[in-house]
Amino acid sequence: MSSADAQHSLLDEPFVEAAHKVYNKKVDGHFRRIKWGIQLATLAIYYFLPFVRWHRGPDAPSQAVLVDFPHRRFYFFFIEIWPQEVYYITGLLILAALVLFLMNAVAGRIWCGYMCPQTVWTDFYMTAERWIEGDARDRIKLDEGPWTAEKIRKKIAKHFVWLLIAWWTGGAWVLYFADAPTLVYNLATFQPGVGEAYLWIGILAFTTYVFAGVMREKLCLHACPWPRIQAALTDEYALNVTYRHDRGEPRMSLKQATAARAAGQPSGDCVDCGQCVAVCPTGVDIRKGAQLGCIQCGLCIDACDAVMEKIRRPPRLIGYDTEMNVKRRECGEPAIYKPLRVRTVFYGVLILAIGGFMSITLMTRGDMHVSVLHDRNPLAVRLKDGGARNGYTIRFANKKPETRRFVVAVAGLSGAQTEIVGVSPDDKGQEVIEVGPDQTREARVLLSTHGVTPGKGQTPVVFTATDAETGASTAVKDVFIWP
Repeated sequence: MSSADAQHSLLDEPFVEAAHKVYNKKVDGHFRRIKWGIQLATLAIYYFLPFVRWHRGPDAPSQAVLVDFPHRRFYFFFIEIWPQEVYYITGLLILAALVLFLMNAVAGRIWCGYMCPQTVWTDFYMTAERWIEGDARDRIKLDEGPWTAEKIRKKIAKHFVWLLIAWWTGGAWVLYFADAPTLVYNLATFQPGVGEAYLWIGILAFTTYVFAGVMREKLCLHACPWPRIQAALTDEYALNVTYRHDRGEPRMSLKQATAARAAGQPSGDCVDCGQCVAVCPTGVDIRKGAQLGCIQCGLCIDACDAVMEKIRRPPRLIGYDTEMNVKRRECGEPAIYKPLRVRTVFYGVLILAIGGFMSITLMTRGDMHVSVLHDRNPLAVRLKDGGARNGYTIRFANKKPETRRFVVAVAGLSGAQTEIVGVSPDDKGQEVIEVGPDQTREARVLLSTHGVTPGKGQTPVVFTATDAETGASTAVKDVFIWP
């Protein structure tokens, strides 16, 4: 073929591959069973966790995991997160990213293949489709055949089951934001005040149906950024689903391979049966090398191992391997595995450090929080007697389920007088601020130096809030500004 003909042939090829539906076959094996286990575990946690109870005392929500927007709380079993502690959520997101990086450095896109929500729900939808319409060959025959009563019945049944799964998925999500049994009853009996819940269920049901039922692998190929990002986070020592060219090539049919071996000619173990492609949920031919569509689920390994067992050849013609081992085998060198290297150790140390720090701060945090905000306008006021006055806003957070009384004291400014606006002294002459259970309260505090010769600049002061019952206290630093 001339160069002109070759160039013309390249120009005739489409720039974007035409869309085609993937009919993946059912497969059984080691990795398929792992996927089943992870899928059942993750779906069970998602759907039923809102119904798990956790006793926190009277007048406290008893749902184990709850995002309580009206009261601005997040509950996770024995952990309670306040709005002031949103940095814990930030820390969890950082930990999740680092765990994802570590998984990628160890075994490539193993997250995509086993735990990604898109993968889990798509597999769930494919299972329902296979249960109603049959395996791959039956589904192809059904789609290519005419619209008979049987075909219409199966299509309606499939989409009805898909919509039920989608509705259940959206319904389970909203249960994390309200008491689950109560909300289920209100939704089932069409109680007033749950219109917003129906709206969110509808939105989430629609996205689940579209992503898992319609788009499927196209979301991974064209919309998800992770396949592009992970390429920059992996290296030649990361495990990936790999076809062993040194064993499989030259590929030929079983009869041809038998004849070639009898004649002393080279023959690979691959019999070109195409089962690795037939079972792939994204339609990838792993024999062509690493590809964007491969989610590292390992189903092609199970399919190939089953064929190798039938033809009495060693398993793992396709298996988890590293790019480095592929190169070493080409040079006749033995395979090596290095799960511990600078990249993985670095991620592991960061995960342990951040996780340990968050755990320590979570275990040692107090049940009260006090913050002070100095007045901005004016910063300071000169009094008639020559003294000065500063104003502050103190916010108290009571993290206990009972009412607490706090006494405020100020240190660091000699001869200063403290006045809490709107609070009268009690029998002991103390100005006590009462904060309700699981609530916050703001108080305005005036700090004055009557008849004291004004200083210059700023004087550090310490506000101490003490629980009148238990004696527990917390201190906050600020400054007294001289006019």
